[in-house]
Amino acid sequence: MNKARRRPGRLVRGFLLIVLTVGLYGCQIGAQETDSAVLVRRGIEYANQSDYDRAIADYTEAIRLKPDYAEAYDNRGLAYYAKGDYDRAIADYTEVIRLQPYPAAAYYNRGLAYAAKGDYSRAIADYDEAIRLRPDYADAYIGRGNAYAAKGDHDRAIANYTEAIRLQPYPAAAYYNRGNAYAAKGDYGRAIADYDEAIRLRPDYADAYDNRGNAYAVKGDHDHAIIDYTEAIRLRPDDATVYYNRGLAYAAKGDHDRAIADYTEAIRLQPDYADVYYGRGLAYKLKGEKAKAIADFERFLELSTDPIWRGEAEKHLRELRGD
Repeated sequence: MNKARRRPGRLVRGFLLIVLTVGLYGCQIGAQETDSAVLVRRGIEYANQSDYDRAIADYTEAIRLKPDYAEAYDNRGLAYYAKGDYDRAIADYTEVIRLQPYPAAAYYNRGLAYAAKGDYSRAIADYDEAIRLRPDYADAYIGRGNAYAAKGDHDRAIANYTEAIRLQPYPAAAYYNRGNAYAAKGDYGRAIADYDEAIRLRPDYADAYDNRGNAYAVKGDHDHAIIDYTEAIRLRPDDATVYYNRGLAYAAKGDHDRAIADYTEAIRLQPDYADVYYGRGLAYKLKGEKAKAIADFERFLELSTDPIWRGEAEKHLRELRGD
């Protein structure tokens, strides 16, 4: 197994937490509406502390007191999204869309929730509507680009990321995602150029270093790949994938000792990472350490369901055992 793991485009989402200042309304609105605003404000405080259950309870009570309170539905949708309850988030965003005259943000957020469920066609439809209502909505272009990329339509993804780059003052995420789309098309030169720009705008962008390393590795430039993986590890030392990728680069250079060290660290961080056992088993086999190689290939077979690579591991085991 010799394929580096590329990180997909990350959804760029802005949680639109609306802080309501009750004092502005106190002399103009009724007691129930004032109470609702207080509940939403407290719910936002809970959400900012990642206490989503209490936040949802406050938003729900605010909605009970004021059933047409779009901000309460919006923030409850955000809390449900954060909990991974995408169906309830979608229901709340749908209510916001019904209540608000220009619900671009609600369409965008509902698009994110549909994308999280893997329903990319509905996600794209919502991003379309968000962009129709707000043509300069850069995050919606990124979200739509991510949805097209997930559907394998990398040309449309690139077009959307390019528009986001035009609209945003510091479009590091858009460059990163466009780099991923170019890499998916096999255009590693353009991918590297976009990762370069993402890193220039955001020097601590660990994913951009990792994926630029992958692009260099595919081009056969393992030295530059190792430099990028090393920087990604410095920025995010608990990421097993980057250690695995750097191990592959060392293995490609024939440096099996360093490869084994990186694979071992990846396993320490993620003990059920099947691919790493295959890589380390192969490195041990090439070093002539049969017992360790056998143990790793056997562990790979316990963890992996990939029929092609299971067949390769079984073949290595037969050779190592002399069957």
